Amino acid sequence: MSEKSDKTERDLSPTAETMSFEAALAELERIVRGLESGQQNLADAIAAYERGTELKRYCEARLAEAEQRVQSIVTRADGSLSLKPFDPGVGS
Repeated sequence: MSEKSDKTERDLSPTAETMSFEAALAELERIVRGLESGQQNLADAIAAYERGTELKRYCEARLAEAEQRVQSIVTRADGSLSLKPFDPGVGS
């Protein structure tokens, strides 16, 4: 990919914030495979790394949000719901 075509592709790529988690993760995986192949020129590899970093941050933030939501809905042994975060030390 040339620098000109890379710029066009980045301009057309949605920002991470507008993507679903799954779409962002799929793109990140594609970028990693491309970087691991070693077939990109330096400018394209740097641009891909920058985009990958953006997507990684976005995915990490979405995972942290999901973890917080799951921790806020914990089922107790009696089947009732608790809004307290899960504590792995309790009940052990």
